[in-house]
Amino acid sequence: MKNIAIIGSSGGNLYSLGGKSPHKLLQEIKLQSDAAGFQITAMQFIAADASMDALNDTAQASLFTSDPNGQAVQSESGPLKTINEIAKIKDQEIGTMILEGQIDGLVVMSADPDDVNKQSVAAAVEKRIPIVGTGGTSMSKISTKGAYIIAKSGTTGTTNRTRAISFIGSLANYWHVNYKAMIGSNMEDNSQPTENIWRNINIRGIMISALPGFIAMAIVLALSKIPAFSGLQDVFDLMIQALPVIVSVIAAKQVSNLDEVSIVAGVVAGVLAVDGGIIGGIIGGIVAGILVHYFFTKCIKWRFPVTTVNIAAGGLAGLIAGLLVFYLFAPIALWIGDGIKDTIEIAIAFNPIIAGLIGGLLIWPAILGGVYHAAILPIVLLEMERTGASFLGAIDMVGLVLVSAGINLATIISTKDKGEAAAATPGFLINMGFGTFVEAAYPFMFSNKLVFAGAIFSAGAGGALVGLFDVRGTAYVPTFTAPFLTNNSIGFVIAMATSFGLSFVITIIANKMKKK
Repeated sequence: MKNIAIIGSSGGNLYSLGGKSPHKLLQEIKLQSDAAGFQITAMQFIAADASMDALNDTAQASLFTSDPNGQAVQSESGPLKTINEIAKIKDQEIGTMILEGQIDGLVVMSADPDDVNKQSVAAAVEKRIPIVGTGGTSMSKISTKGAYIIAKSGTTGTTNRTRAISFIGSLANYWHVNYKAMIGSNMEDNSQPTENIWRNINIRGIMISALPGFIAMAIVLALSKIPAFSGLQDVFDLMIQALPVIVSVIAAKQVSNLDEVSIVAGVVAGVLAVDGGIIGGIIGGIVAGILVHYFFTKCIKWRFPVTTVNIAAGGLAGLIAGLLVFYLFAPIALWIGDGIKDTIEIAIAFNPIIAGLIGGLLIWPAILGGVYHAAILPIVLLEMERTGASFLGAIDMVGLVLVSAGINLATIISTKDKGEAAAATPGFLINMGFGTFVEAAYPFMFSNKLVFAGAIFSAGAGGALVGLFDVRGTAYVPTFTAPFLTNNSIGFVIAMATSFGLSFVITIIANKMKKK
C-alpha cells in the first residue's frame, strides 16, 4: 500500500471550482485513493470562506487534517493568519514524515511552498517523491525548487472529481498500480442536501465550466470555412442556439448538486431560455437549480416515491424556471448581453489599435489581480456567442499564452540554472500544446523586473496588432491551431509572432544582464 499526503488550500480560482466545499473536494480524493488502494496518511488543507485572490489575514478559514482512516476532519477554524501559523506546525510534521519515508507521494492544491507548505515541499524535493497537483502559481514555484512533479496543471476547467481522478491516476500509473476511477451516482448520498443553496451560485464557475462548448463551436466555425465542409455552417448556427442550454445545465447542476435530476432541470430550462442568449440560459439554470433543491428536499420530507421526486424536482423545476425566462427575463437578458458585446465593438470601432493596446497592457495585471476569470473570460464567451470568436479571446492568446511561451523558451535556452530550465520546459510545452497555463511564467516574471516589464510590453504590442488587423480568435486551444479559428489568420499569426518574439528577446537580454 502506498501512503500519500494532501497539502494546499482552497486557493483563488480553485475556490470557484470546488474549493469552497472542502469536505467534498477532499472526499473525492479519498474515494479515488480507496479505489487505487492508497492510504491518506497525512493532510494539511486550509479552506478560506472566500477566494484567496482577494483575502487578507483577518478572513475566516479552517484547517483540515486527516483521521487514522484518511478521512478529512476540520481540526481548527479562525482568522486566516492564525490558521496559517497552526498549519505550519502540521507542515513540519508532514515534512518529517516524508524524510522518514512514511509518505510515498504528495498531492498539492494551491499550496504555498515558500511559507505554509515550505517544510513538506522541501522534504519532498530532498526525498524526490512524486508530486501531483493543480494551481498554476504554486506548481510553478514548486517546480523551480527541483521537485519531482509527475503531473501538474492550472485549475481552469477542472472539477473536484476530474482533479481527484487525475491525481490518483497519475500516481497509479507511476507506481504501476491497477486503478479504476470511481465515477457514478453511488459516490455520495445526495438524498439530504444541507448546503446553503445561495452560496453555490457562482457566475464565473458556470462560464468557465462551459468553455469546452464554446471551443467546440469555434472549431465547427473554422471547419465551415473550408469548401468541402461548407455545410457545417448550419451546424454552427445550431450550436449557437445550444449554448444557452449548455450554460443552463451547468448552472442547475452546480447550484443544486443533485447530478442527474439537476441536469434534466437545466436542459428543460435551457431549451426555453434560448431566446435570452447565454445570460438567459444562466438565469434559467440558476432558478432551476434553486427550485430543484427546494422541490427535492420537500418531496423527500413528504416521503414521495423516488420516481415522483425526480419528476417533480427535475421536470417541474426546469419547466417553471424556463417559462419564467421565456416570458419575463429573456428580453432583459438578451439586451444585457448585446449591450456588453456592442460596447466592445464601439470601443474597437473608435480606435482598434488603442483598444487592442489597452487590452494587451491590462491582460497581465488582470490575471495577476484575479480579475481575468471573474470578468474577462465571461466577456470572451459572450463575444463568442455572436460570431464564434472574440477580440478579447485573441488578446488572451497573443498577450498571455504567447508571451508566457516566449518567456519560458528564453529561460530554457539562456539560463544556466537547471532548476529554472526544468520548470520552464513543461510550461512552454503546455503553452504551445494546449494554449493555457500562462502561470508558468510567473516565477521568472516575479524574479526579474525586466522580464515582468517585457511581458506587459509584449502583450501590449501584440494587442495593438490584434486591433490593427481586426482579429477575432480564442485561447485554450493548441497554439498552432489558433490561426485556423479566427477571422484573420495572417493578422493573427503576425500578432502572435510579435508578442512571442518580443517576450523571448527581452527575457534573453534580462537573463544575460543577470549573469553579468
